[in-house]
Amino acid sequence: MPILSFGSQNINIITGKKTMTIRKIWKNPLKVGDRLYCYWNLVSKEKKKIFEAIITDIELIKYKDLKNNDKLAKKEGYKDSKEMVKEFKKMYLEKLNDDDVFQIIYFEKLDVEDWKGKKIDQKAMITQRADILFDSGKYDKSEVCYSAALKFDPDDIYLLNKKGDNLSRLGKFKEAVQCYDKALDIESDNEYILNNKAIALLNSGNVEEALKVSDEAIKVNNKNPVILYWRGFILEVLKKYEEALKIYDELLEIDNNNPEVWNARGNILNDMNEPERALESYDKALELCLDDTEIDASAQNRKGNALIDLGRYEEALKSFDKAIALDKGNIDFLLNKGVVLMELEKFEDALDCFTRVLTIKPDDQDASFFKDECLEYL
Repeated sequence: MPILSFGSQNINIITGKKTMTIRKIWKNPLKVGDRLYCYWNLVSKEKKKIFEAIITDIELIKYKDLKNNDKLAKKEGYKDSKEMVKEFKKMYLEKLNDDDVFQIIYFEKLDVEDWKGKKIDQKAMITQRADILFDSGKYDKSEVCYSAALKFDPDDIYLLNKKGDNLSRLGKFKEAVQCYDKALDIESDNEYILNNKAIALLNSGNVEEALKVSDEAIKVNNKNPVILYWRGFILEVLKKYEEALKIYDELLEIDNNNPEVWNARGNILNDMNEPERALESYDKALELCLDDTEIDASAQNRKGNALIDLGRYEEALKSFDKAIALDKGNIDFLLNKGVVLMELEKFEDALDCFTRVLTIKPDDQDASFFKDECLEYL
C-alpha cells in the first residue's frame, strides 16, 4: 500500500491542479497502476488523508538532472530548484548523490466512492485546511482551498462568506463583494455577511454604498456590537461625526469595557475639536488596554494629539514617547514627537526625530521640511 505525504507547498494537490509528484526511488519502486494513499503532513499533528489515486505514468530522472531543474521544481510546488533541493535534504537524511534516481510520478485522483481505504468527507477536510491556512495568514493558499471546497457545494453560506473574507484580506474587494452577494442571494438577512460586505465596500472606497449595506444589517439586528462598531467607522469616514459618536455611545451602553470603542470615540471627539472629552476617552482606552499593544500605541498617539490641541506639550511628549516605545518604527509617532519638541524649542532633539524618520522613509516630505526648520534654529 504505497503512502505519499504532501506538505504546504503542495496546496494545488487539493484542487486537482497538481497531479504529479517527485520522490526518490523506493526499494520497491512505484509502478503504473499502483494505488496511492495520499495524506497531508503524515508525520505531524495535522495529519489528514486527502485522497486515493492511481499511478498513470512514471519517469525516471537522476539527481544531477533534477537538482537545477527550475521547471520541475515549480511543478512540484516550489519557488525554484534551490528551494526544492533544500526540502529534499530535509526529507532524505542521507547525502544525495548525482547518480541517485528519482521518480516523477503522475497520478489520477479517484472519486471517493472508488476508494478502497477509509472514506472521508472531502469538503470538510478541505474546509478545515482552508481555515487553518486563513487563521495563520496564508491567504493565497487558503483562497485556493475555499475555492476547492466550494466545488463540492457552491451554495455553502459559510464557505462563500469565508472566501469573501479571504479575498478582502488579499485586497480583492470587488471579488469579495461578489462572494458576499452570492451568499446573500441564499440568505438575504444574514447580518454578519451584510456587515462583511459593507466592510469590503468601505475598503474599496465605495463608502456611501457601504453605509447603505450597513443600513440593511442594522435593520436585521441593531444591537450587534460588531455591526455597530463598523457602522460608526463608516460614518466617521463620511465625516458624519455626530452620528458616529451616537453609535459609539450605544456600544458603550452595551459594553463600556471595550478599549477599541473608547479609542474610536476619542478619535471622533478629536475630529470634532473637543480635545478635553477626547482625552477622557483615550485615558479610559489606555486604562482598559492591558496587553493590547496596537490599541495602546494608537491611543497614546491620539492622546498626545489631543494634549497638543490643549497646549499641554510636556504631557503630549510623554504620550508620544510611550507610543514610540510600543511601536518603534512608526514614523507618524516620531513626526508627532518632533513637532512637540519644536514647540518646546528643543530643536536638537526634534532634529533627531526627523532624521530617524528620514532613515526609515528617505522621501518623507514632512520630515524633510521640519528638519530644515530645525536647522534654522541651530
